[in-house]
Amino acid sequence: MIELIKSRLRSFAFAGSGIAQTMKTQPNARIHAIATGAVVILGFSLHVSPLEWCLLLLAIGTVWIAELLNTALEYLVDLASPEYHILAKHAKDCAAGAVLVASLIALFIGMLIMLPKVLSWIDQVLF
Repeated sequence: MIELIKSRLRSFAFAGSGIAQTMKTQPNARIHAIATGAVVILGFSLHVSPLEWCLLLLAIGTVWIAELLNTALEYLVDLASPEYHILAKHAKDCAAGAVLVASLIALFIGMLIMLPKVLSWIDQVLF
């Protein structure tokens, strides 16, 4: 039982190492981290509902999953094809496109939830 627990803890450490490596090497991951922080702060400030939190967290999680998978795919492609190859380029471009799609959808979800609240807050402050 102890070995099983140790094994699970090592798995978490490996996963944490992958997240840390992505944060260290990928500028867009750092942008995602800033955006995540901004959304969380804005969400608390605007008192989003539990359902809205679920949607925001699902969108944020999807972007992070896409970014981590994109980074993993980039490492694998670089390992398999150190020299330039058009198929390697296509694989990397498709993975980057997945991150872009996830990010745009997250942006739209965030705007649908936050924009009415921000406009209402501005209306209350100004009038």
